[in-house]
Amino acid sequence: MFNFNERIELQNNDNDILTVGELLIDMISEDYDDDFSSNTYHKFFGGSPSNIAMNVKRLGIRSLVASAIGIDGLGNFLLRHLQNAGIGTKCVQQVEHATSMVLVTKSKTNPVPIFYREADYHLSYTLELEKALLNSKILHFSCWPISRLPARATIEKMIDTAGRNDKLVCFDPNYHPLLWQKGEDGVKYVKSIIGKVDIIKPSEDDAERLFGKDTPENQINKFLGLGAKLVILTLGKDGAIVSNGTEVIRLESLATEVVDTTGAGDAFWSGFYTAIIKGYSIKEATFLGFAVSAYKLKYTGAVVELPKLEEIKTMYGL
Repeated sequence: MFNFNERIELQNNDNDILTVGELLIDMISEDYDDDFSSNTYHKFFGGSPSNIAMNVKRLGIRSLVASAIGIDGLGNFLLRHLQNAGIGTKCVQQVEHATSMVLVTKSKTNPVPIFYREADYHLSYTLELEKALLNSKILHFSCWPISRLPARATIEKMIDTAGRNDKLVCFDPNYHPLLWQKGEDGVKYVKSIIGKVDIIKPSEDDAERLFGKDTPENQINKFLGLGAKLVILTLGKDGAIVSNGTEVIRLESLATEVVDTTGAGDAFWSGFYTAIIKGYSIKEATFLGFAVSAYKLKYTGAVVELPKLEEIKTMYGL
């Protein structure tokens, strides 16, 4: 069991976290609008696992991204961003499919996405990918790669390898029905994965899409009932509830200014992971996750110029 007041013991590997999943373009509207009436969109580096890899690098730990992009200008744009951030690209596979893209409305609440998918789900399991996994302390993945083959098979192999080698396995259950092919029961598959991971961080919207409307407390119990060992349920402006199945803690949001919510959950993960790697307890890491998310909310785009974790800790009086 994960004790809130203790640090998580991790292996002594060269890389801190390997994030696996979508590396794509976020096209975010210039204006706040939920009906896509804006005529102007701006191109941003995007994809939840890739955002986390970029963020944690800036916060002060080591990261790698495993993803698939197209052999095209947008793919090259994404590669340059990783390289400029000092993140290795040996696990980024270039495939003969167009780089994936998400059209997103700029929002102070919940961004509305439209998905354009091609390259992202063509990630293959390779010796290079396995080597990177074995040399990492944490494996993080999202719903995107498990939503379609062949990436789903790749993730299944990685979860198995990580489990056999005592890696910390973390899952962002950012389920959305449009990610899955028609006729496939994505909810059932996501539920089957939950018992195979150590830490899961659903948002309130994620939980509702998987289980229907319910109280936050009941939603957490559903994740625990499926085998999750530590559940962090984020509730937007209302903070979060964290449970290890025995203890429950409630946390308030630290955000005072909201410009754009795109990537707020990724920022939380980033602060949490960086704090875990740096030896903070689970409770402390959760507070620091909120601090990083609050900082990001003041800017547009999923990836912003974050200071080191210690600076953010001081800014928010933690």
